[in-house]
Amino acid sequence: MAIYRLLAKSPLGPEEIETLVAAYEHTLRVLRLVERSDPITELVAKNIIEVAQTGLKDPVKISAQALKELGIPKPDEQPSKVDRRGGGVAAGHESGW
Repeated sequence: MAIYRLLAKSPLGPEEIETLVAAYEHTLRVLRLVERSDPITELVAKNIIEVAQTGLKDPVKISAQALKELGIPKPDEQPSKVDRRGGGVAAGHESGW
């Protein structure tokens, strides 16, 4: 996992590492990233570490700030053209068919 590799020689204690790993895992779940070898996971890990250095201690808040700084909206905040209620196309996005 990218975060463990980055923290391997870190002077952080077990509690701080646990917080960073929790924030990292939370962020990957939010982004629906399952493949841990995906290059974006290293970018996420680096950003999680940077955000934690600002003094945030809560994994969910670290995750939210990391997503914000990366410019990645949470999947539930992304605009969608598909109307998931009826499986059709959302209003204003009709095709000319």
